[in-house]
Amino acid sequence: MIKGMIEDLPTIKPDTPLLDTVAADLSLLDGIDAQQLVELAEELRHDLLYAVAGTGGHFGAGLGVVELTIALHHVFNTPHDRIVWDVGHQTYPHKILTGRRDQMHSMRQNEGLSGFPKRSESPFDTFGVGHSSTSISAAMGMALAAQRQGIDRKVIAVIGDGAITGGMAFEALAHAGHERPNMLVILNDNQMSIGHNTGGLATYFAKIWASKTYTALREGSKRILEHVRGAWDLAKRTEEHMKGMVAPGTMFEELGWHYIGPLDGHDLPQLVNTLKVMAELKGPQFLHIRTVKGKGFAPAERDPIGYHAINKLEPAKAAVPAEPKAPKYQDVFGQWLCDLAAQDDRVVGITPAMCEGSGMVQYAAQCPERFFDVAIAEQHSVTLAAGMACDGLKPVLAIYSTFLQRGYDQLIHDVALQNLDVTLAIDRAGLVGEDGPTHHGGFDLSYLRCIPNMIIGAPSDERECRLMLQSAWLHEGPSAVRYPRGEGTGVAIDSGLSTMEIGKGHSVREGAGIAILNFGVLLDLALAAAESLNATVVDMRWVKPLDKAMILSLVEGHHGLITLEENTIAGGAGSGVAEFLAEAGVRCPVQHIGIPDTFIAHGRQGECRQMAGLTAAAIINAAADLGAAELTSHTQQAS
Repeated sequence: MIKGMIEDLPTIKPDTPLLDTVAADLSLLDGIDAQQLVELAEELRHDLLYAVAGTGGHFGAGLGVVELTIALHHVFNTPHDRIVWDVGHQTYPHKILTGRRDQMHSMRQNEGLSGFPKRSESPFDTFGVGHSSTSISAAMGMALAAQRQGIDRKVIAVIGDGAITGGMAFEALAHAGHERPNMLVILNDNQMSIGHNTGGLATYFAKIWASKTYTALREGSKRILEHVRGAWDLAKRTEEHMKGMVAPGTMFEELGWHYIGPLDGHDLPQLVNTLKVMAELKGPQFLHIRTVKGKGFAPAERDPIGYHAINKLEPAKAAVPAEPKAPKYQDVFGQWLCDLAAQDDRVVGITPAMCEGSGMVQYAAQCPERFFDVAIAEQHSVTLAAGMACDGLKPVLAIYSTFLQRGYDQLIHDVALQNLDVTLAIDRAGLVGEDGPTHHGGFDLSYLRCIPNMIIGAPSDERECRLMLQSAWLHEGPSAVRYPRGEGTGVAIDSGLSTMEIGKGHSVREGAGIAILNFGVLLDLALAAAESLNATVVDMRWVKPLDKAMILSLVEGHHGLITLEENTIAGGAGSGVAEFLAEAGVRCPVQHIGIPDTFIAHGRQGECRQMAGLTAAAIINAAADLGAAELTSHTQQAS
């Protein structure tokens, strides 16, 4: 959501003569002098403001890495040298510089540019990424591959915007410290991860450590002192203690990295000089830079969270009374959690760095001592909840479907195996829209349904969502309620803490011939198709346990079933229905409508559903197939 002074955004395309030249031919960046690089940064920042104003999308992170992006492409021979970006929404300036400037108007739109690095989009996008904390592992793999093949190549991982808080990043740091590949990690510290440090003294020493004189002295001393017993170890410890007094580098040095920093990430000449020095060094190198998220746009600098992403700016229109909007599912969850916490002090709320997105801001303010934002550490969040459940608390973990994938082993081993009382509020289930396949939540029903002890709910509207959350929370054991991104239907919501019966569906429309079994928020599609078909529609509500009695009654009165879900067909709710019928020895034709066996591209949420075939027309076509099958069956029986 845009906050504050949106009039500061450019409304006309800025004049960018240097950028016009470089964006057309990146090789010309090599011949630009220091002053021109600074001018180019200003032009690139204005062009980025213009581009995102026209499309919407991730905003603050890209503004913060303008200088770094220019420096990297100026110093290194990309794409031969590999730049691996972490938290891919930092890469908008990178896309502008690498041949995609004229396509930025299509960002995050159907058949347009992805909002993240994408290997099929450009050779400069060396690794696809939407989830965080992957860059160091991927870059290390590339560095070792180059070493194995005898290729002279620099590999750089740029990690930032909180991604360093992910456990996977530290696993890679430790491993690289052991293997010692020739690679550079750049920590883009925009105060969203590592906290503030002393200023002038730290910068002064960082400049010394990044100088050619110091590097030459260090390497020369190492060669000499290594032959004197204990001398090099003493010198190295002395150096590390010096660094530890003024910079947070001791930890990285202990992991086996040569640390330099922190440096001002907006001082472009200094960045270029430092990168040139570090490009000549061997082994694992670590550069720590400080940047300002939203740099160059005052409202974003003041509110980096609010301006993490913005909506497309539309032309001003005459003021008209706003239509009341249905609440977003995330806000339905947030209000339920606040209401529940006010009545039960066993409630604790956990999120892996998604407080705002998961609707937990009010809860965090209301119950700060019972709110835990664990940063980008999904595995930890699941096991943390398990530990709390062991000793008398009733944790609620709010997590996006796509991010729960990262904590899957912990969910099986630490929660379900021990039958612990953990409630999962799974946000962004189904197709999320513009963020595309890295963020679609199309697999959770499949990967949850196969886990023993789990119960799984899929509400069709916001009223059911609240009832289901309360029912799942009261259930003694692991439970999950999955709901989509965006607004509900506008149905009235009970304000209390009422429940619904677990494992029971609800008949919504009586019809004949075909029965549509809906799981989740596509109920409107089922009803639209049913009007044409005169079909029965059942809101199944629970994926596990299934309402088996309901399914058997539908089989008795209908010649075919259609299952509908916003989850991959393979292993999803419809598969559960088919498995039950087979186990019960019941023969009944079943058609499954869900996400097909492919990754759905980015676009508006409705467009994504169209691409996936989640439409009323698809239901009608499936019913026609069932009708043809029924006719064939009768013909065969008659003959």
